[in-house]
Amino acid sequence: MLPLELFKKIIASTPLISIDLIVTDKEGNVLLGMRTNRPAKGYWFVPGGRIQKDESMASAFKRLTLNELGKAFDISQAELIGPFEHFYRDNVTGDDFSTHYIALGYRLVVDDAQLVLPTEQHSQYTWMSINELLEHRDVHTHTRWYFE
Repeated sequence: MLPLELFKKIIASTPLISIDLIVTDKEGNVLLGMRTNRPAKGYWFVPGGRIQKDESMASAFKRLTLNELGKAFDISQAELIGPFEHFYRDNVTGDDFSTHYIALGYRLVVDDAQLVLPTEQHSQYTWMSINELLEHRDVHTHTRWYFE
């Protein structure tokens, strides 16, 4: 883990690279979590997280699925839907500078009974149909982009 002051300098100076998990069940419903941290605090958002320095995308995918879904999945089980740019006016520590993410969106179909969803980044979870999430006012714009 990076010291906070160093991490703040990195966020203020460069884009972060992340993996966003577009998790669907067998019926096509999408898993969303209510964000508890900045950026996107207070919005429904897909699970995901940053790729760490010297970590391969495959290793990051396993780590993130384990941390965000409670079960490790292999990147070969997912479909890359593309890179997306996310710009936020705030950052994890406040609103004194912006955050820029290059998010790699991966679609992953799961058996929802296998998931053990943590509460570190999200206060609650829900499954929404694509139509529901596109219409819901509390689904973040960056999450909607994966379905538009």
